[in-house]
Amino acid sequence: MKRIFTVGVFDILHIGHLLLFKNARNLGDYLIVAIQESDFVKKYKPQAKLIYNTDERIFMVKSITYVNEVITYKDVDEIIKEVNFDVFAIGPDQNHSGFQSAIDWCKKNGKDVVILPRTEGVSSSTLREYLKDK
Repeated sequence: MKRIFTVGVFDILHIGHLLLFKNARNLGDYLIVAIQESDFVKKYKPQAKLIYNTDERIFMVKSITYVNEVITYKDVDEIIKEVNFDVFAIGPDQNHSGFQSAIDWCKKNGKDVVILPRTEGVSSSTLREYLKDK
C-alpha cells in the first residue's frame, strides 16, 4: 500500500483543498492529512485569523471522501519524522523553512516529494477578501 501524506491549516475549505486531497490520493492508496494545531498556526502565519478551531477543522477534513486519516501537528519538520508514508504531497506555496527542512528529511530518508499545482484563482485569502466585501 502506497501512503501519501500532506499537511496544512485547512481553515476555510474550498475547491482548491478538495482538489489537493483528490490529486494527493491519486498518487497512492491511503491519504493521511495533518492539520496544524491552532496555537501553532500563528508561528508561521502571525496575521492569521482562524475561523475554525482544530477540532472543527479535523471534523471537516475527516468528512472528505479522499481522506483516510487525519492527525494534528505543530511543526512540519517534526511531524514528517513521525508519520509512516511514502510520498509527501505539498503545494507550491508551502516553502517556509520548516517545509525546506521537511523536504530535506524526505530526500535523506527515501521519501518522494510531489509538488501539486494550485487551483488558480482560489485561496483562503481571496475567499476572506470576497466575504469581507459582501
